[in-house]
Amino acid sequence: MGRQPNLYSFSDSELAPNLRKYVLDAQNEAFKRHDVFRVAISGGSLPKTLANALLAPSSGGDDDTVDFSKWEIFYADERCVPLTHEDSNHKLVQEELLNKIPKGMAQPKVFTIDEKHMEDAQEMADEYEKQLVSVFAARDSVKLPLFDLLLLGCGPDGHTCSLFPDHPLLRESDAWVLSIADSPKPPPKRITLSLPVVIHGAKIGFVATGGGKKEILKKIFETEEGSKLPCGLVNEGAGEKVSWFCDQAATEGVSFPRRGSVI
Repeated sequence: MGRQPNLYSFSDSELAPNLRKYVLDAQNEAFKRHDVFRVAISGGSLPKTLANALLAPSSGGDDDTVDFSKWEIFYADERCVPLTHEDSNHKLVQEELLNKIPKGMAQPKVFTIDEKHMEDAQEMADEYEKQLVSVFAARDSVKLPLFDLLLLGCGPDGHTCSLFPDHPLLRESDAWVLSIADSPKPPPKRITLSLPVVIHGAKIGFVATGGGKKEILKKIFETEEGSKLPCGLVNEGAGEKVSWFCDQAATEGVSFPRRGSVI
């Protein structure tokens, strides 16, 4: 592991502008590498926060311009439900972000699950992995896909994506996309990126806000037990590639060096 992850603590008004700067820095770095921005997104409260950041007016500078025409959005995890279902991460991202992109702006390319495999989570995982292979390994074989950015949430139990504490999926080392049929949170059938894929990302951003996240953040950042939770394993495995975007309510009492600004 490199240096420790970055823990940012913002006032409510500062979080979205700093998250915007972080995402657009990752976008612009990606454009220099391969003229496309490949990002994996989770559900929960993240899409709304992301929309607040990305759909804010631009300052006008080249480095503060969202170019959705070169974005490729993948889902860090998804539920085995129709894309119009209330539990669908895609529906959430569509309602909170995609549908709000102003007319005249290009739409990103979005890679969704294939609804015809809803009854078979493993089949759905296999199909989604094939999509990743077609994008990330089209010309040569790669051990793991390299996302330019993963934007993730943190559950009150320390889970991220659909990787849950003490679950056998945490030990999977080869597959890119995993299926889970016994999720501790409903719905039970889901697919998720594997832990090695998450850790391999060029940048990994967690968004965790509200006083309800305070106890789990204390555990993740302060205890040995917390370092073994899925979010803690990402911190351990990816080190300084990880940045946590939190508000002051979520970081209250967390004894870990906090940074004040990305900007």
